[in-house]
Amino acid sequence: MQSIVSGMPTRGRSRRLRRALILAFGLLSAVVIAHWGYGPGGTASTASAVQRPNIVFVLTDDLDWSLVTAQYMPHVIDLERRGESFDHYIVSDSLCCPSRSSIFTGLFPHDSGVYTNTGADGGYYAFTHHKPNLETRTFAAATQQAGYLNSMMGKYLNGYGEPAMTTRIPPGWSDWHVAGNAYPEFNYDLNENGAVVHYGPGPPPARNAANYLTDVLAVRATAFIDRAATAHRPFLMEVGTFAPHRPYTPAPRNRHDLPGLKAPRDASFNAANVNPPDWLGKRRKLTRGQVAKIDGEYRRRAQAVEAVDRLLGLVEARLSARGLAHNTYIVFSSDNGYHMGQHRLLPGKETAFDTDIRVPLIIAGPGVPAGKVVSQVVQNVDLYPTFLQLAGRKPPASVDGHSLVPLLHPGARVMWPTAALIEHHGPSDVSDPDFENGELGGNPSPYEAIRISNGQLGNAVYVEYARTGKREYYDIDKDPYERDNIYKLLSPGKRARLHAMLLGLERCHGAAGCWAAADPQVG
Repeated sequence: MQSIVSGMPTRGRSRRLRRALILAFGLLSAVVIAHWGYGPGGTASTASAVQRPNIVFVLTDDLDWSLVTAQYMPHVIDLERRGESFDHYIVSDSLCCPSRSSIFTGLFPHDSGVYTNTGADGGYYAFTHHKPNLETRTFAAATQQAGYLNSMMGKYLNGYGEPAMTTRIPPGWSDWHVAGNAYPEFNYDLNENGAVVHYGPGPPPARNAANYLTDVLAVRATAFIDRAATAHRPFLMEVGTFAPHRPYTPAPRNRHDLPGLKAPRDASFNAANVNPPDWLGKRRKLTRGQVAKIDGEYRRRAQAVEAVDRLLGLVEARLSARGLAHNTYIVFSSDNGYHMGQHRLLPGKETAFDTDIRVPLIIAGPGVPAGKVVSQVVQNVDLYPTFLQLAGRKPPASVDGHSLVPLLHPGARVMWPTAALIEHHGPSDVSDPDFENGELGGNPSPYEAIRISNGQLGNAVYVEYARTGKREYYDIDKDPYERDNIYKLLSPGKRARLHAMLLGLERCHGAAGCWAAADPQVG
């Protein structure tokens, strides 16, 4: 008989060798449990809690891939070199609150009920009035049960702290430094662990640059790392910056940087689309003044992310100083992307174009391959189960997302979904902080879409508009800037397959159902 462990004959093996093998495998098991925090049955092991990995999640606002360059964000570029970049990371809606709700809960908008930023189906109101309250179903609530210290700072959800800052702290968070409407980066209130603290204006005229929110968050983040290290507890920290959201306020020290910088001019910049959807229509070329305004705003966005990059550098330095860097996953991303001049649109988001839905996701940490680009289609609903699995918790079957851990620690080839779901309820109105440039910025009517990367259906985006019944299909391999809607050229069979896949994702509930609807058997 052959031993499964060693492949050597069992008969005749010495007692000493057998004892040595048992000891070796016992030590290996201890290392695995210490690193992952798993005990019997896949649950978190309390005895090894201090050795489970920490998670630092930096979530920016409206940051698109064009801003991730060594010129403005050298620390983020270094993170790319040390970890994995997901080049098909797609958000469930290119709008703040639906996207952030999906991140917090692992649920698509059709399961979270958060479709917009305001009103009964949007923002903090919808998030807290869901049955049951979604605040009890976040990754923070779940990882806290596993013994984690959790910190939330910066931007939470639109409507929190408005019209007056609350002292309430949602469940799951042991450290809380969250603002309401702090888009200008100055003159805002923070709920600091139950105490409302006002931060006033910056220069000019007060010249108090210390009030700049992104820098305040950097101070709070490094202080939390110190406290967690002293407590010898694993931690999860989300730092939600308002930068580089409009009004694109840079730190005072950066406001003269990058002179002459202009917005990228890709093939869709100030160019017309063929067979555009009704909301886009036949648009006039942007004027010279409009293009100049876009360039100025792009420059301020780049200046604003310099402070975000500095924050990341300070966090990483503090992790190293406290001896925690080797056991910490750092996740860098954005809630949605942003267009600036593409398709003759003034700055904005909410569309199904790649500028808006395909955003940065960069992850580095223990066991993550360095410098790898991951091509699989992944979504923001996947972050919740990823954080839970890293923390030693089994993700619940009720979430719509799927853990990215098999991609972070690649081994055997795994089948993976080939489509991402985007759900948008629009158009936005003037009460929405993301109502930018009105119809000239985009503001599409309600649509459902899938971003696909598979051999049978192509590398493409497919969109269905609820009110008009219109359809879009862009073949991104042949048309990378999504200028030519070729839906009418598709065969009846391909149209039917696209519609069936979209319908399946629109109606999916839970990890297994959404995984199957996204077609993991293909590609």
